[in-house]
Amino acid sequence: MNQTPTAAELRNRLVDEMIMTTVTLTPDVEHALRTVSREAFLPGIDLKDAYTDQAVTIKDNPNGPLALSCASVPSVVAMMLVQLDVQPGDNILEIGAGTGYNAALLAELTGGLGSVTSIDIDPDVALHARTMLNRTGYQRVTVIERDGLIGAPENAPYDRMLAAVGLWDVPTAWWDQLRDGGRLVLPLRWRGQTRSVALTRRGDTLVSDDMKLCGFVPIIGQDGERTARLNEDDTVRVHYDEDQVVDADALSVSLRDTPGIETLSEQRIGGEESFDGVWLRATASDDRVCRLEVTSDALKQELIIRPVIPGRSPLLVDGDSLAYLIVRREGTDPDRPFRLGAAAYGPRAVDLAQDLIGHIEAWGNARTSVPRLTITPAKTDAAIAGHVINKPESRLTLTY
Repeated sequence: MNQTPTAAELRNRLVDEMIMTTVTLTPDVEHALRTVSREAFLPGIDLKDAYTDQAVTIKDNPNGPLALSCASVPSVVAMMLVQLDVQPGDNILEIGAGTGYNAALLAELTGGLGSVTSIDIDPDVALHARTMLNRTGYQRVTVIERDGLIGAPENAPYDRMLAAVGLWDVPTAWWDQLRDGGRLVLPLRWRGQTRSVALTRRGDTLVSDDMKLCGFVPIIGQDGERTARLNEDDTVRVHYDEDQVVDADALSVSLRDTPGIETLSEQRIGGEESFDGVWLRATASDDRVCRLEVTSDALKQELIIRPVIPGRSPLLVDGDSLAYLIVRREGTDPDRPFRLGAAAYGPRAVDLAQDLIGHIEAWGNARTSVPRLTITPAKTDAAIAGHVINKPESRLTLTY
């Protein structure tokens, strides 16, 4: 007779699966994950769903497709906690309270002598987090209904700051709240892709030592990304940053009136092998990198050569021409049966495709390499060697 597994059994099973497949856990993070009951922060959710490695929406967004707030994917939560490297006694600020579950994990990590402040702009979300933390015995966590871009200066300086919402820019207000030598982990978005970046403050600079692919609900109040439709049905779109120039009309004409070309690189991948580093590598030297989104309707109508990932593929845009990443099964290598390549449209299709192939080959020569990201306030005059991306409140410098 099969017995229904208990919450503790499901929780431990999920942590075991993380260790085997997705995340290298530190002992303290593993202990916290096995201790805090995720289901207690998700009332009404089926127990098995609470311990599945997936996000759970807790508040829908009436103005868009993305949730207003959600419980993040457990393995991503674990990954970011490892990046944060919380020490006993740390004073921690969390931006984006969510369900309160993450704050409970932080409370476990910092211990009885530490402190955790969690803020959220949405009153319902903040109330939910406060209520769940009280019910589960984490009354000492401070929950504040507050715009996350402001932070919580009343409890600063912080040893650790963790953003559980996606950021497009690093707010100026945060600099005075993180102590020198303190650590900031945030999902940061540039050129259409998001990375969980772990940074240490060194005077007027934040310097990364780790970054991993992720996706998060964007913070309210930052609007630096633009979207342009490339056909009348709005089934092919380009997403780009405000400092980039995209001529949607010219690109639409090229997509409609010029034949697409395909060029393959020498780089082969296996079926489960990650190639997101191509996108990251391109952003460290090329300001033409954007994100292409192609819907299933556009693919069914064969309006465009299929991108490697229809919903989110790296794209180079130059005037009336574009090139994006594709993959093709080719060859007999059973371990790496696929080749990466470029599809391109427009008068400069051939050149642009070759530029993208160059990024693919550069990635292929050092597949696990990641750049160092150095962030300084936008008004700082200090010059740092590397590729610079300017944002209203910060300056990003990427160096391989």
